[in-house]
Amino acid sequence: MGVKIRHDDDRGTGRDGDRGTAESTQRTMSDLGARLRETRKARGKTLQVLAKEVGCSPSMLSKIETDQATPSLRTLHRILAALDTSIVALFASEGSQDEISVMRAEQRPSVKVSHGGASGAILLERLTPTFPDLMLDANIHALEPGAESGGDIHHAGQEVGYILEGRVELIVDGQSHFLGPGDSFFFASNLPHRYRNIDPGTSRILWVATPATF
Repeated sequence: MGVKIRHDDDRGTGRDGDRGTAESTQRTMSDLGARLRETRKARGKTLQVLAKEVGCSPSMLSKIETDQATPSLRTLHRILAALDTSIVALFASEGSQDEISVMRAEQRPSVKVSHGGASGAILLERLTPTFPDLMLDANIHALEPGAESGGDIHHAGQEVGYILEGRVELIVDGQSHFLGPGDSFFFASNLPHRYRNIDPGTSRILWVATPATF
């Protein structure tokens, strides 16, 4: 399964069969793998050089760029960091720079990532537009059963989240926090952090970070 940007209604009837049978409106121009490849080449980096910086094999990186493999959240973050870019920057040309932006539920774009193996996928449902001067980034993290972020992430900034449904384990600086619906959290992004879904169903987290990292 490749990495792709898509609308929520690409999921058909949805997680609980309550989203109807809306026809897919996937935007083929939103090709994350191709944009990562274009950015890598623009930075003058070979697959071998970038793979070494990210900590994966050149063949895996090539599969990610051609949508033949889906990276974990951690791997995607490392690729973006090594390229000195973000999802916001990659898709800046598609974002409105108006001071007010409204994003309809059925038109919300999303990025799908996966840890691979038996782990479920993570869908990052974007709540904020994409433009170069964006100061914060907000997403709904939808975690399938068994989904995890794939290892520690750390970077500059601050993050806050609110559990919409399900149960998750959030590990920050080596300390586990078990969270359920209505619980919230805040931490400095320079602390190593990761999470996993511990609910038998899908868990959803409203997640806001500044500056925009993804």
